[in-house]
Amino acid sequence: MIERKIIKKKLSEYAIKAHIEFKVGNGGYSHTDIHKTPLGENIIIHTSTPGRVVGSKGKNIRELTEELKRKFNLENPQIKVNEIERPYLNPNTIARDIVSLFERFGPRRFTFTGYKMLNNIMKAGAKGAEIILSGRGIPSVRSKTWKFSAGHLKKSGDVSENKVLRSTKIAHLKSGSIGVKVKILTPDVELPDEIKIKEPIKEEVEEKEVKEEKEVPKTIEKEPKTKKEKVPTAKELAEKKIKEDKDGNNKTK
Repeated sequence: MIERKIIKKKLSEYAIKAHIEFKVGNGGYSHTDIHKTPLGENIIIHTSTPGRVVGSKGKNIRELTEELKRKFNLENPQIKVNEIERPYLNPNTIARDIVSLFERFGPRRFTFTGYKMLNNIMKAGAKGAEIILSGRGIPSVRSKTWKFSAGHLKKSGDVSENKVLRSTKIAHLKSGSIGVKVKILTPDVELPDEIKIKEPIKEEVEEKEVKEEKEVPKTIEKEPKTKKEKVPTAKELAEKKIKEDKDGNNKTK
């Protein structure tokens, strides 16, 4: 009995989300959250274009509220619109935009669409992204599956299972259906093998004022150096003696 109630509740929520996506899906729609409260069902619509969802003076919200009451027997649905700040980091928004472009203009320029969306994702700051287009509706001779990827994206492990955001949408065209898969690794995810080099921390040393008495250096009077007398050599003594003898002889004459 409990399992049946849970399955019935989940099917009802899925039907409500599918109806809301059908009504406001075109143009920036991401996803819908449903929370049950004592006052009624709290329905939050996440979109990058809240003005288009709300409509002129809340006309679209009032019409959607009446449809939910009538089709799904909701007593008091409270619809709120939440604006997505960075739509190009939301895989649901990217996948919905690609599907909308295919349904409006056809899949002839699918390569241009894939590279353009991938470029917008990387410009928004994503670490890695991947867009896969597959199906019979792709007008390509080479292959029916095209992959557009950039940056660093984990394919396995805990990061791939729990950190990489995914979304899958289908574009139903006259030429056939095209499946759109979008994977995005947002910039706030910390990878286990990522190395960050920290800058050295400069320690601030508090300078303490130390008062010290300055000692006046004493001047020491130095005695003047006396010139050392030069000791005459034997040659000089001999020359001096010869000179004295000559002077003595000259005086006697």
